[in-house]
Amino acid sequence: MVFIQTISFSTSRYDEMQKMMDEFDEQQGAQSPGFRGLKILKDRDNEGRYLVVAEFESYEQAMANSARPETDAFAKKMAEMSDGAPSFGNYDLVHEETP
Repeated sequence: MVFIQTISFSTSRYDEMQKMMDEFDEQQGAQSPGFRGLKILKDRDNEGRYLVVAEFESYEQAMANSARPETDAFAKKMAEMSDGAPSFGNYDLVHEETP
């Protein structure tokens, strides 16, 4: 079953955060087993508000990824660049439609 984790945050430093995310992606490559993809959404109604949608093959693989020291260090840096504490959500995909 597909598992989706969300991270909602606000930042006035998005460009710096995006650079950090790009560097993390380059360094980590395919080291995150079960990782299927990532989307970052910008809130049109709230300036500086974003939502990360990360998709994994399973909850277990997502939690294993979260437990990696590299992922933990990245999350701490991301929190430092956020205006306030990020909030997390954990979801099982129960229905999907594609064209």
